[in-house]
Amino acid sequence: MIFIIVIDMTHSPIRTIASLVAVAALALAGCSDSPGKTGGSQTTATADANDGKEGNSGGEKAQRKEVSSLKPRLVVSYDGGLLTLDGATGKVLADVKKGGFLRLNPAGDGRHVVVSDGDVFRLFDVGLIAQRHEDHYHYYVASPRLTSAQIKAPKAGHVVNHAGRTSLFSDGDGTVQTFAADALKDGKLDPSEIKAFKGGDAHHGVAVPLSNGNMLTTKGTEKERHTIQEVDPSGKVVAEITDCPGVHGEAAAQSNANGDVVSFGCTNGPVVYRDGAFHKIPVSEPYQRSGNQFGSPESPYVLADYKTVKPAEGAEGVTERPTSAGVIDTASGTLKKVDLGSPYWFRSFARGPNGEGLVLTYDGNLAILDPASGEVKKKVKVVKEWREKDDWQEPGPNVTAIGDYAYVSEPASKKIHLVQISTGEVVTSFDLKVVPNEMSAASGKPDVGSKK
Repeated sequence: MIFIIVIDMTHSPIRTIASLVAVAALALAGCSDSPGKTGGSQTTATADANDGKEGNSGGEKAQRKEVSSLKPRLVVSYDGGLLTLDGATGKVLADVKKGGFLRLNPAGDGRHVVVSDGDVFRLFDVGLIAQRHEDHYHYYVASPRLTSAQIKAPKAGHVVNHAGRTSLFSDGDGTVQTFAADALKDGKLDPSEIKAFKGGDAHHGVAVPLSNGNMLTTKGTEKERHTIQEVDPSGKVVAEITDCPGVHGEAAAQSNANGDVVSFGCTNGPVVYRDGAFHKIPVSEPYQRSGNQFGSPESPYVLADYKTVKPAEGAEGVTERPTSAGVIDTASGTLKKVDLGSPYWFRSFARGPNGEGLVLTYDGNLAILDPASGEVKKKVKVVKEWREKDDWQEPGPNVTAIGDYAYVSEPASKKIHLVQISTGEVVTSFDLKVVPNEMSAASGKPDVGSKK
């Protein structure tokens, strides 16, 4: 049985660097045209997500400045803190000291980043503020800062943005906590703005908010998981599939006339939620895992890894290094392999503005592919040859995209490279004084998709 704890129901060159700024401004301006688990797990959020009490000196509220447009900003984690860079110039805007292994996820509002930090989710304010005034927006910038807003979550796990809401999964107790992305528009997150769903036992899971108000969520235990359910706000199971062993990873694709379309990875072929039901994708291999998936609201195709070697029992540290990626056609319910000619890892993936697939491979190339045909259109030499480390938490190249531009990190050289997706050109590179680990890009515009 699923128990629902409702905390509140009221919030349901680029050729030039200048052109990157212009694109970001146009992308943001475009939106102006459109009209806790009981007991051990408690939701805790401070009243002011801009108070600067943690990770910053002074404790004063951020001083904001009005600007004509917003330029993208890039948050980078490293061993010891969080850097925020100007996304066009690479200038360091803030260096917030914070220990521990920090994972970065978009918060869904284009302004904040959710930081997974052990047993808590924290909010990082990137400092890009868009405030609507009748038929237009006013734009402001402020100093980036790690806020004191935090949500307790044993083994803080996956963060998903979809349908205007953000879900936070707690692997330690199976609880899902969600909030509306626009709840952050005032720079605050109150406990009353968070809903907590107790969906089952502790397991490494994920939850996806749906536009109909329901939730897709995994169910399992620490030893096994194979079930995905659609649950309505009352806790009723609306749809279910139990044929998804090792369920891991999700991606929302382009919606169809009947609503949301979401894909999940399993170890015997993916599952697609479409038209209010779950559909199993047939595969030819006895073991087929696509546990890292990347969707786009502009495409019915989901990009994924493609693993076919079942790990031996207790084979710790043995990693399969596939050279083919997978493309899931959510409309037809089929899966195709795309040969890349070189291995990759789970942080190699991103999607372009028109649904292009991006994969960085060990040979240093960023493959830009057309998911519809499965054809690699371009291979862009970006970084030196590299290899995935046995410890996934160790720094390795990352790819993240915003608009027509992809940021590719190169920890070995302490650099971040900027690639224009449409032209396949490396526009510029940023030199860092630290070794980058994870990245999250923000534009000030609310996110419409989801990322792993």
